[in-house]
Amino acid sequence: MPVQMELTRIIINENSDQHIIFLREVDGERTFPIVIGIFEATSIDRRVKNQPTVRPLTHDLLANAIDALGGELADIYISELRNHTYYAKLRIRHEGELIEVDSRPSDAIALAVAVDVPIYVAEEIIDEATNQ
Repeated sequence: MPVQMELTRIIINENSDQHIIFLREVDGERTFPIVIGIFEATSIDRRVKNQPTVRPLTHDLLANAIDALGGELADIYISELRNHTYYAKLRIRHEGELIEVDSRPSDAIALAVAVDVPIYVAEEIIDEATNQ
């Protein structure tokens, strides 16, 4: 069963190419980190801090494209953890159908923050990530 999560922390490390975001369950205490790239980290950080950009960033572009094509981002779903790599899906409503599009979790979370939609994570991922 998917668990709704929220972004609670972003760590941008200027001395490394590994940046970390933390997700925490909305109705609980479990939390876990995901290592992401600098572009996604800064994009998420700007959105959280409501810092405007002169032109749309890639995640804004994707949100605009989904909207222009008649879709609506319903939520994002981190669905799998395989060989220490998370896998995610964008869940888009279009003409009464729910379409799932593969995504890196960092891009999916950046888009969720940009559009303000829920972030869900599979229960087994939270269990595995918090028990490592």
